Amino acid sequence: MKNVIQQLAVSGLLALAAGAASADVTVNYVEPERFSDLPFATWEREAVLKDLTGHFAKLGAQLPPGQNLRVDVLDVDLAGREYPGRGARDLRIVKSNGVDWPRIDLRFAIEQNGQVLRSGEVQLRDMSFMDRISRHTDNDSLRHEKRMIDDWFYSAIVPRERAARR
Repeated sequence: MKNVIQQLAVSGLLALAAGAASADVTVNYVEPERFSDLPFATWEREAVLKDLTGHFAKLGAQLPPGQNLRVDVLDVDLAGREYPGRGARDLRIVKSNGVDWPRIDLRFAIEQNGQVLRSGEVQLRDMSFMDRISRHTDNDSLRHEKRMIDDWFYSAIVPRERAARR
């Protein structure tokens, strides 16, 4: 029994050490009620923001140990337009005419040991979102926005070749 407790204690310490070395990702939504385009229903809006937060966190996990990513999302305009639906959900229609491309404005900072290594403000746009292949499935309602975030992350934050080595 004593060995089991010691093994659990050592495992817990190793897990804490690994957690301390991994990247921390903080996502803030600055005045989300003023965003250009989010779902009308409050619960859908919260689900979209939660999904975007999860995606930023997944990408941020690829940062080198000890580096943290802070993202302030300033505006979101999802691909397509939303129309009131007849059921519980509204309907988002994405047309190929190119006027409803996804847009996200954000501020970011990469920090390590309390110092900002890199920061900036970017306007993510993907005017050719309908003509590009995505690694995100068609079932993912935010596939266009996630691909746009991926493109920014792998070009400006962690170049793909470095991310592939992790």
